[in-house]
Amino acid sequence: MKQMEMGELNKITEAIIGAAIEVHKHLGPGLLESAYRECLKYELLQRGHIALQEVPLPLTYKGLKLDCGYRLDLVVNDAVIVEVKSVSDIAPIHEAQLLSYLKISGGKLGLLFNFNVKVLKHGGIKRLAN
Repeated sequence: MKQMEMGELNKITEAIIGAAIEVHKHLGPGLLESAYRECLKYELLQRGHIALQEVPLPLTYKGLKLDCGYRLDLVVNDAVIVEVKSVSDIAPIHEAQLLSYLKISGGKLGLLFNFNVKVLKHGGIKRLAN
């Protein structure tokens, strides 16, 4: 992952949050995570960002590179990891998952979205830093 200044990362996360709010306005709650992920990717691409979906994340253990099947929902501008959920509530395990992804990848910042809420900006967005 690219190492960027926090100011630049903040601008990217603001853009991602804006795109996610746009997707949620159009789709509302209740769909599968894959639908939100695909629409969020489209929205980010339309706004001029680089958004890669289902990015493989290998795990290195004691110098051994393992393919454990981890996939990052979205990586935006090679700097911010986005994890998409559609659940009744964000649980501590969801935050732990994103923090682990940040640690393994060397990323600084991640966003966790829960699209299964009435209003995304009221409880559907978590920003986590490594």
